[in-house]
Amino acid sequence: MLYGAIEAGGTKFVCAVGNEKFKIIERVSFPTETPEKTMSSVVDFFNKFDNVKTIGIGSFGPIDVKKDSKTYGFITSTPKLAWENFNFVGYLKEQLNNISVVWTTDVNAACYGEYIAGYGKGLSNVVYYTIGTGIGGGALLDGRFIEGFSHPEMGHATVRRHPEDTFIGNCPYHDDCLEGLAAGPAIENRTGVKGQNLPQEDSSWDIEAYYIAQCAYNTTLLFSPQIIIFGGGVMKQKHLRKKVQEQFDKLINGYVKYPDLSTYIVTPKLGDDAGITGCLALAKDSYLKA
Repeated sequence: MLYGAIEAGGTKFVCAVGNEKFKIIERVSFPTETPEKTMSSVVDFFNKFDNVKTIGIGSFGPIDVKKDSKTYGFITSTPKLAWENFNFVGYLKEQLNNISVVWTTDVNAACYGEYIAGYGKGLSNVVYYTIGTGIGGGALLDGRFIEGFSHPEMGHATVRRHPEDTFIGNCPYHDDCLEGLAAGPAIENRTGVKGQNLPQEDSSWDIEAYYIAQCAYNTTLLFSPQIIIFGGGVMKQKHLRKKVQEQFDKLINGYVKYPDLSTYIVTPKLGDDAGITGCLALAKDSYLKA
């Protein structure tokens, strides 16, 4: 038995097929273009396999995750206009002979991957953030995603501005949200340099750490998780995690006790495979429960 996975990101799609131990048998990646072009490539990939019965999907959003909704399975009010109100799940089922699918956000999928096979394994309360082109967050409690009328949009939580930050913000909806001030495009627009090319000693990394530390601070006081995992391209700057930990400790200021920072605020054990592993795990879970 093989399981399918689709990590549908705003920049690229990753499709994979793996076994029950989440070993990836085959994987492809292609740019996120229009639904017509990108989804055609998705269908072509999965049509090569006749023993994939269930596909786990982690998609950029916002998406509709409420199964009793008329637009369940849709990408909804995304800034990627070509994908706005696209019936992702419906299209896939139509093209792949009504295949079974599991549908969630890309950050939920990454959170689940770390929960099943990464640093969250054996824990009951795990929170995961992706800090890259955008910022999103997912949270698990006893194996269930924390959701209400919709999925959380943690990346757009308001943060307090760093006193030395004059950058107006990069979010078209909010002036002072986490994504607008701390995502990859915000770093580039603030400094004129892409994050991967910005020297480690540049003071703007202290500004970046301040915003991410506020994210960890708010998450700690809201959820008291056992671990906070920060993934995404921005967090590949290895010096950044230590800065975040130090700023987090200052923000908490002794108010609450928390786990050792070396195991509390971390980057993903699975690296870039957190999302695709989570999708495979969700597909397997769904098949076994069916």
